[in-house]
Amino acid sequence: MTSLRLGYLYGLGAYLLWGFFPLYFKLLRPAGPLEILAHRVVWSVAFVALLLVALRNVGFLRSLLRRPRTLAGIGAAATLIAVNWFTYIYGVNSDRVVETALGYFINPLVVVLLGVLVLRERLRPAQWSALGVGALAVAVLTVDYGRLPYLALILAFSFGGYSLVKKRLGLPAAEGLFVESAVLSLPALGYLGWLAATGDAAFGHVSAGHTALLVLAGALTAIPLLLFAGAANRLPLTALGMLQYVAPILQLGCGVLIFHEPMPPARLAGFALVWLALIVFTADAVRQARHTRRLRLDGTVPATAAVATSR
Repeated sequence: MTSLRLGYLYGLGAYLLWGFFPLYFKLLRPAGPLEILAHRVVWSVAFVALLLVALRNVGFLRSLLRRPRTLAGIGAAATLIAVNWFTYIYGVNSDRVVETALGYFINPLVVVLLGVLVLRERLRPAQWSALGVGALAVAVLTVDYGRLPYLALILAFSFGGYSLVKKRLGLPAAEGLFVESAVLSLPALGYLGWLAATGDAAFGHVSAGHTALLVLAGALTAIPLLLFAGAANRLPLTALGMLQYVAPILQLGCGVLIFHEPMPPARLAGFALVWLALIVFTADAVRQARHTRRLRLDGTVPATAAVATSR
């Protein structure tokens, strides 16, 4: 099997797992969102620690302790991913799967916006057009909901910020996830201890299956991230960008077809505008990648410059 085909399999596996997450998180009720988040953190640490021990790759911790700026960045990434995870769990278990799917549809546009605001990147006209259509979509959905779709916006901005921090840190997937989860593990363990002391914990009090599902949260958090890392190392950015829409499409399908959440005409119009923005955004990214590839083959653009241009 070629490296490219393996990359597509890894990427598809990651996004399929993320796409069906609503079905999994629904099964974790009656545990509350904070309890589910705490278990997700604690069991992620345990799962990735076992993986790193099996791979004999624990020496990186010593080098990290000598890099305070990297540790601060990891703390920021951990905070952002905790906000993202909690918001997603809360959205799914409060019957707002459609709104959570919207968050991951608009996430690519938010990443572009953060590039402008934080990294001072300059956008091409098509990218500005996509952002404008995306802003119009949020306005339409605000009218439909009677409020800002704040769950979607929190998901999009928290994951966009997390992606930005992770890009700057440059840590491998397993090591990064372990340290981020370890940062969150002390408050998570403290909260779980408090729930147990007050008798409010769902863990161990619902059924054996429910307890097993909470424990599996660690593996189900880590596995798609590791698959994604494998895909990112093998696929062009444009291919990876196209695959990222698999997850929110599946999440939207879960919300509408399985959980029967409403999709009135105004909401559908808002989603249609989001999809239009993504079509413009993706078509421009594909065009730019092809242009850069041609220049590189002609020897006009060095390989390093080509990579920078394709972002």
